[in-house]
Amino acid sequence: MISIKNLYKSYGNIQALKDISVEIHEGELFGFIGPDGAGKTTLFRILTSLLIPDSGSARVIDLDVVNDYKKLRTQLGYMPGRFSLYQDLTVEENLNFFAGIFKTTLQENYELIKPIYHQIEPFKKRRAGDLSGGMKQKLALSCALIHKPKVLFLDEPTTGVDAVSRKEFWEMLQSLKKQGITIVVSTPYMDEAALCDRIALIQKGELLDIDKPQNIIDRYSHFLYGIKADRMYDLVNQLREHPQCLSAYLFGEYIHFASISEIDINQLKEDIVNSGIEQVEIIQLKANIEDSFMDLMAKAEK
Repeated sequence: MISIKNLYKSYGNIQALKDISVEIHEGELFGFIGPDGAGKTTLFRILTSLLIPDSGSARVIDLDVVNDYKKLRTQLGYMPGRFSLYQDLTVEENLNFFAGIFKTTLQENYELIKPIYHQIEPFKKRRAGDLSGGMKQKLALSCALIHKPKVLFLDEPTTGVDAVSRKEFWEMLQSLKKQGITIVVSTPYMDEAALCDRIALIQKGELLDIDKPQNIIDRYSHFLYGIKADRMYDLVNQLREHPQCLSAYLFGEYIHFASISEIDINQLKEDIVNSGIEQVEIIQLKANIEDSFMDLMAKAEK
């Protein structure tokens, strides 16, 4: 469904994308996972024909994103990271406007957007600018779907919305996937990686790995420990000086400490306490997608 080959894009001296090559299958829910500034938005703008790459090629639905852009745009749905609908128009007016652009009507494709739209339909006379973050998200998704696209691009769709709205949004995506729509989503939230069929981890414009989320996690090969104490920032600096340390990062209430070889937990705890840090707790951990990302990023920087 989507074929990207050796894609490069720069802004002046800043290399936004470096040799990006990915194949995305029809009917797949594919995620580009990475922090702000990783190149996700630049890539999405190229794939939706809004930017021209410096070199390389990309085809979506077997249409070239540069040469066939007019035809391609009629078959894509695109939800940019920033809410970009007309804030002075009502919910209903926005939907009718976008339906009209694609020469269809709200009534014609109502069944497709019904699971999403019915949640905001009671507010159809309300101006878009007066909606909550979660409701704006649902309206933007409805507008992106109103012309029944074959591929849906969602650029950081859950950024800035509450946890409940995030959960609801991903449930909606799973429902859309069952209808045969190919969905490509970008997100900085590592926990959302597990909700995708496959993911590409991206950092500083480069792909670190592409696979099913669990396969990437399974390739993590280090010993990993969760450590917490009363002085966490002092502790993380101390752990980074440990002779067995590969990495030490704060993850929620624990420091994730990756070591070259298996360590004696009791000895490590004693060493930390002897340094003046108290209330020390150490547990052995299984890696998650964040640990895998940090490991791959460290390897890429060597």
